[in-house]
Amino acid sequence: MKHEVQVPQIGESISSGVLATWLKQDGDTVAEGDELFELETDKATLAIPSPAAGVLSIQIKEDSEVQVGQVVAAVAGESASDSPAEPQSASDNADTADTAPSADEGDSSVASDRSALSPAVRRIVDEHKLDPAAIKGSGPGGRITKADALAAVSAADAKQAPAAPAEPRAAAEASGAEPGADRQRRVKMSNLRRRVAENLVQSRQDAAHLTTFNEVDMSQVMALRSQHKERFAERHGVKLGFMSFFVVAAVRALQQFEAVNAFIDGTDIVYNNYYNVGVALSTDKGLIVPVIRDADRKGFADIESEILAFIEKARARRLSPDELTGGTFTISNGGVFGSMLSTPIPNPPQTGILGMHSIQKRALVVEDQIVIRPMMYLALTYDHRIIDGKEAVEFLGKIKQLIEDPSRMLLDL
Repeated sequence: MKHEVQVPQIGESISSGVLATWLKQDGDTVAEGDELFELETDKATLAIPSPAAGVLSIQIKEDSEVQVGQVVAAVAGESASDSPAEPQSASDNADTADTAPSADEGDSSVASDRSALSPAVRRIVDEHKLDPAAIKGSGPGGRITKADALAAVSAADAKQAPAAPAEPRAAAEASGAEPGADRQRRVKMSNLRRRVAENLVQSRQDAAHLTTFNEVDMSQVMALRSQHKERFAERHGVKLGFMSFFVVAAVRALQQFEAVNAFIDGTDIVYNNYYNVGVALSTDKGLIVPVIRDADRKGFADIESEILAFIEKARARRLSPDELTGGTFTISNGGVFGSMLSTPIPNPPQTGILGMHSIQKRALVVEDQIVIRPMMYLALTYDHRIIDGKEAVEFLGKIKQLIEDPSRMLLDL
């Protein structure tokens, strides 16, 4: 019995995508739920599972644009009518077992057979002229995974880096290659990265962006977090981070300064009466911004749980496009990478984005005394077409006020 593998409906506004990578090979035996291929849309990269168990027959090549509902492969499963007349004998099983590599010998037997390489691995091996037999596979039976191939590329680059660049022209002439041919590498931009680039350029061209800055004393939040983090984790099953404080503070500020939660539609200003806060996350595929919907109705534990779920889904390529759309305001935390100050760009059609940065101890004057406090710079980039400078400064000041005295968030002050 054959089961068609179709491009699933993955979002209300998504009608097509790019079949980026086959995770299984043509002719592979797959189980129901096994991830077959990665689908890139302009919102996210998703791993699509098999609808049934059986033998995979691939019909669409990698890097092909596909439509929702399009058949890209088939899985032929065995039923009573499909089964061969004679059952597989013990000797057949023995032959299969003999040909399957053991854990000790899997590296050499699998790696030396190009047919055992997945299309993604084969592409990396060919592009970088690697010897598959020299790559130690970490997959089942010693199979070379994409991560193994990329690690081999990094190792090869590291070996070549210290080499002295003596007589590059002579070396190039001796090899018959163009001088400097090995100094560049051209890689096709992913669909997700291309869409992000288009959105950012559009945002810069269509809006009048300004950025205002402030700094916030993190002492009270850090003390509160330190005091309650263990009981918080025991009760809610999730760690108490800094992001939930900023999401709650941002919602309180958005409720007071409604223009920051609005957007321009032609000659109209549309004011949102709901608060969907996007939280920027960095992945190996690029920046993604999953959205915490109706954040004003959620507590700290709910927010932390959603953020953790987003991170886990992003790692597993399980984020749906619907989880990445509909935001009214965004928070970006460059501090996790050590950024001290930045000017983030709003995600259109949003008019504002809050930038968090690294926490550093600095000298501060408090009641005429010099004290050492953990400080963070905050940045608010906003669309000056509908948000005045006074509103932007006061909005950021409200967040500062709430973070420096988090009890205000509990008392709605």
